[in-house]
Amino acid sequence: MANLRDIKRRITSVKSTQQITKAMKMVAAAKLRKAQGKLLDARPYAEGMNTILGHLAARETDIKHPLLEVREVKKICYLVLSSDRGLCGSFNANVQRMAKEQIDAYDDDVAVQLINFGRKGFEFFSRREYDIREKYQNVLNDLNFSHAQDVSRLIRKDYENKDFDQIFIVYNSFKSAGSQVVLIDQLLPVKPDDTVGKNKGYESAGYLYEPSAQEILDEIIPKNLTIQIWRALLESVTAEQAARMIAMDAATENAQEMIFNLTLHYNKARQAAITTEISEIVGGAEALKG
Repeated sequence: MANLRDIKRRITSVKSTQQITKAMKMVAAAKLRKAQGKLLDARPYAEGMNTILGHLAARETDIKHPLLEVREVKKICYLVLSSDRGLCGSFNANVQRMAKEQIDAYDDDVAVQLINFGRKGFEFFSRREYDIREKYQNVLNDLNFSHAQDVSRLIRKDYENKDFDQIFIVYNSFKSAGSQVVLIDQLLPVKPDDTVGKNKGYESAGYLYEPSAQEILDEIIPKNLTIQIWRALLESVTAEQAARMIAMDAATENAQEMIFNLTLHYNKARQAAITTEISEIVGGAEALKG
């Protein structure tokens, strides 16, 4: 009977875990809808800013800006976006692996520093003794635009002071609830996508700028940097909630399968125990007759 009690106790434990994973799935689904709404609002604006820069790149070849300056690469910074909490499948492992592969591929004469967004990424790279420039933790549940502004000011100052020659951002891009793709984008020096302007015929259009193209560029480039960071943060947060929802759904289904198997095992053990008791009773009765 002790075996039966152990099985029943385990069934109760798995049912409790299933209730927790089911609740976490519902919470993640609600957060996903909210995050996805913010992301869909931010994407057109971010793409529009890139289009304007592409327009200027297609039209103006002599424009200058400190954030456009290309230097010999000796010092690099990676902004790695992870999560503050686990239970989200391979979400963190994918972005950590991608960032680690990129960093480890550099020669020893290239210095690499990290800016970690999310506790999981910070813990991963600090344990491996990577050089961490800055960390942002416990802000993703209440993410707002000021966080993107803070990071943008930090890396812009570092680049203008020539503390870094290149700055990249590594993050999970949200495609759908079941699909996230790890991307690496170059933030600095800014690389205007001049193909955008050329594909739309901007290089031959007779545009007049008011104020000058240089003044427009001076205003747009810092703003575009902030917007691209903000978009990447929203992509990462949305992808995290999608990954957590899928992971908790799989955990709930696995718990249900485990409950079924344990119940079957319990019934077999109970039937065997009853059969044994009946055999003992019959044997005892036969012994009394003899």
